[in-house]
Amino acid sequence: MPALVASPTPSSPTPTRHDPSLQRLILALDQIPNKIDVRQEDLIFLNNLLQSSELQALLKIHGKVSTNECIEPCPVASNASQIAYDVGDDLRSKPMNSDAKELYQILAFPHFQALLECHDKIASKDFMPRLPELPLDIDEGEPSVKIVRLVKSNEPLGATIKCDEDSGMIVIARIMHGGAADRSGVIHVGDEVHEVNGIPVKGKEPDDVVSILAGINGTITFKLVPAELEFENRIYRESQVRVRAHFDYDPKDDKLIPCKEAGLGFNKGDILHIVNQDDPTWWQARKEGDKNQRAGLIPGRQLQERREALKRTTPSSPAFQREQGSPGLRGSGRGSTIRNSKRKTRKIMYHAKENDEYDNEEIIVFDEVARFQVTPGRYRPIVMIAAPGVGRNELKRRIIASDPSHFKATIPHTSRPKKPTEVEGKEYHFLSRLQMESDIQNNRFIEHGEYKGNLYGTSLDAIYDVVNSSKVCILNVHPQAIKLLRISDLKPYIVFVKPPSIDRLRMTRLSAQAKSTLDPTLTRTFSDEELHEMIATSQRIEALYSHYFDYTLINDDLQVAYSELRVIAYRVEHEPQWVPAGWVR
Repeated sequence: MPALVASPTPSSPTPTRHDPSLQRLILALDQIPNKIDVRQEDLIFLNNLLQSSELQALLKIHGKVSTNECIEPCPVASNASQIAYDVGDDLRSKPMNSDAKELYQILAFPHFQALLECHDKIASKDFMPRLPELPLDIDEGEPSVKIVRLVKSNEPLGATIKCDEDSGMIVIARIMHGGAADRSGVIHVGDEVHEVNGIPVKGKEPDDVVSILAGINGTITFKLVPAELEFENRIYRESQVRVRAHFDYDPKDDKLIPCKEAGLGFNKGDILHIVNQDDPTWWQARKEGDKNQRAGLIPGRQLQERREALKRTTPSSPAFQREQGSPGLRGSGRGSTIRNSKRKTRKIMYHAKENDEYDNEEIIVFDEVARFQVTPGRYRPIVMIAAPGVGRNELKRRIIASDPSHFKATIPHTSRPKKPTEVEGKEYHFLSRLQMESDIQNNRFIEHGEYKGNLYGTSLDAIYDVVNSSKVCILNVHPQAIKLLRISDLKPYIVFVKPPSIDRLRMTRLSAQAKSTLDPTLTRTFSDEELHEMIATSQRIEALYSHYFDYTLINDDLQVAYSELRVIAYRVEHEPQWVPAGWVR
């Protein structure tokens, strides 16, 4: 190698060290300077690389793999557990030093003994269960059939059946991903079931066949007529779609599900991996992170949306009562006024652009999601939604005060004249009324309102100012502003601050002597009517906007709620989160 440094071109090493092909390549390095203009440093680097011991080892491994020199492993003995017992018996009968004691402890460890027993069973091919021989009494006049044997365990077989209306035959309707039928690889959609354990099933109803299967223990033998080739050869690829569910589901309570045992139950907010959507009515899904590889049936989007729409036409349903404006909810949800028969109507400073009492309810049963990891330095805004008086303003104040260099609120805009003591961009951004009205028309404000003849509002530009300054923007907005905020460039994290039960609400607010925020002209605690109004408004908000919420924070105890909010903020910054799939595409 010293000669390589002294020579104007790399010198070649001893040929015996290298693979013949590699040796030819190294020798060819001497000819490169005569062909092309190349730097001496590059030749030296390439020569060192080709002669390195690491590359030699890789080439040696590659040669063995490519020439099939790897020997398939095979067991040396099928009585390893007995050998370990004999060795332990010998050790026990003699004085042991520290090494012998350690070996004895290893051999006596129950998990190690179980491992050796499994090794012996595999080495001797002692597999269970042992299936009986296939029957040979198949009539020559029968169509081509296949005999399939499966061992029934605690899990469902992983297939659903239906009755073909034309032929009256029982047919395999679907194969559940990861189930026993799917793992067997020999049962396909469209196969006709002729017999189950020798019992003919032609002309029977699917429920009858299910009852037959339920009464069988151990081995189940199916006599099947294979499906047509286009069905049998169809390749079922597992979908990679993930969705967040916006309703609770229990297959045991579903009268329409083809097979209750094949159903998958879940709760609102669960992330589901949709593995198959071939049937728009019944999807196959697994819970995200569930180690059970067998998929279960869940209602598809079309079916569940029809169900939700039907619920809203039932007078006794909560959704119907919400749309009709039930007592206790109407008048408490608008956000522009709060009615109280004992005092005057008071204007709330901020309200969203829409003038409707609430957005019309959307039927959203699933929301496609994907994993997202925050980029350091550009954080997701944390947006708190709550009914007036629940305590989100105090939570906002506390989290910003905990670290003003990291958490920051937006600076509002106003059309009122600037006071002599005020600084532009500190308390407010000051605009002319004409300019502010123009910006409102161009949807540059997420919410706005008028107070004492002046316009006030929160602009998208103010939010971007905080986000682009590498700080976490903390926002308290009206629920109607969520739609304007939920864009891929901002990716807000929505926290719904919810009050506790009415009894707990009375106790916590009165014991803390919390002052009513609904009328700043009075210094008194909340009235009982205001507490009921707070809960009713929260219920209304949750009913209309819960599909947008990333987290529900119950403000039972202010200090506990604040601590929980800090934990949420940390997770949003450091842990991957599920967001709408369109935000990461």
